[in-house]
Amino acid sequence: MDEKQGGPPLRGRPRRGPGELEASVLAALVGAPGPVTAGWVREQIDPALAYTTVVTTLTRLHGKQAVVRHRDGRAYVWSAIVDAAGLAARRMHQLLVEESDRGAVLSRFVAELSPEDERSLRLRLGTTTSASTGS
Repeated sequence: MDEKQGGPPLRGRPRRGPGELEASVLAALVGAPGPVTAGWVREQIDPALAYTTVVTTLTRLHGKQAVVRHRDGRAYVWSAIVDAAGLAARRMHQLLVEESDRGAVLSRFVAELSPEDERSLRLRLGTTTSASTGS
């Protein structure tokens, strides 16, 4: 029985959280000296990972427009377009685009922020008044 079915972690390693592998791959690409191969990325993040796992992750990131790839002989070399924060922002934007009542989604999002996150967002938007004051 494998971990997906509730068994022990595969090969004794704990399962990664959602988005962890993508974040690791992006971090490696952001820190890369230039365009790099999937093999280089694998060596940076975890040489025990299957090469195909890294290629699949890179391909998914390419589909999300977070990385670009170019042919280099028979292989691809990869470069980051965005970092992990940029990828999260793109996911948030995509969710917003898919909703019919964007104002309601944004209102609920802000209402569920911690006070610190709300202050941070307001600073970035150039406002300091609280929505709860009616301003």
